[in-house]
Amino acid sequence: MNMIKVGIVGSAGYTGGELLRVLIYHPEVEIVFANSASNAGNKLYEVHNDLFGDTELTFSSDFHSDIDVLFLCVGHGDARKFLDANPVAASVKIIDLSQDYRLRANTAYQGQQFVYGLPELNKEAIKSAQYIANPGCFATNIQLALLPLASKGLLPDQIHVNATTGSTGAGQKPGATTHFSWRNNNLSAYKSFEHQHLQEISESLDQLQNGFLPASDDSLLARAAERINFVPQRGDFTRGIFSAIYVDSDLTEEQAYELYESYYATHPFTHVSRSNIDLKQVVNTNKSIIHLEKHGNKLLILNVTDNLLKGASGQAVQNMNLMFGLNERTGLNLKSVGF
Repeated sequence: MNMIKVGIVGSAGYTGGELLRVLIYHPEVEIVFANSASNAGNKLYEVHNDLFGDTELTFSSDFHSDIDVLFLCVGHGDARKFLDANPVAASVKIIDLSQDYRLRANTAYQGQQFVYGLPELNKEAIKSAQYIANPGCFATNIQLALLPLASKGLLPDQIHVNATTGSTGAGQKPGATTHFSWRNNNLSAYKSFEHQHLQEISESLDQLQNGFLPASDDSLLARAAERINFVPQRGDFTRGIFSAIYVDSDLTEEQAYELYESYYATHPFTHVSRSNIDLKQVVNTNKSIIHLEKHGNKLLILNVTDNLLKGASGQAVQNMNLMFGLNERTGLNLKSVGF
């Protein structure tokens, strides 16, 4: 098989850097260009200094379609603008890490549809897709915690979610709530009950449990918030997401474990642990680890993921592997660091 020729737009940011770290050592990939107009001519390691000694590649202002797959690691709203201004050859596959093409109403491009790129939900569709909308980080974590229940129509009317993310989830551009002196030894909530990822979460759950989304003239976000009570939090660590979710359920704990273990049996990155879990188990990996507990009529679902890997760039590579007929794990056998 020929090497997969890759182009990356937005390669100087957090998700672009993480993608480079994975693809530089991917055995089936050749990086043709790493686009960054503001860093053109600089070595990759001059921005991503952990890559010193790993590569002599330079950033480029070039963009062309002499590639097999294009990764868009740009801000929300910028992917659509980029594709409008820079037509991509129909032969080139696209994986967009922004939110521009995730929702059902926004998937059209060049006469085709972007496929929502959550392998644990849409693996077969991803294999034959030309364009992929990579899921959001919170969305990935929360969906993986709930998909098995939705697959059996067992989601109740109300779902309660508390999830904490690291500072890299806010992107590379500095801000008041990412400043070290504010973030360190601190904890805060934001966008309570109205986080934008509720929209893609609810559409995926509705895909498996028909009728999950209430039928009304309200916005998708408002309809999603009727069912999912989501309180996102900013943690004082750099990367990872820890979610604690609970729902009313008639399942016993053993029945819940059997359901989750069965659902994820063919998905190599999502694991179900019968022991309690912690965030360091997944940081620097493409894994998601789920733990279940039953307390009275409440089913508690804990899930941990790395927001930059399974929640972004690692999942994008997983999708690329599926699109090109490779084993899902290729280039993604990453090991967490416990201490």
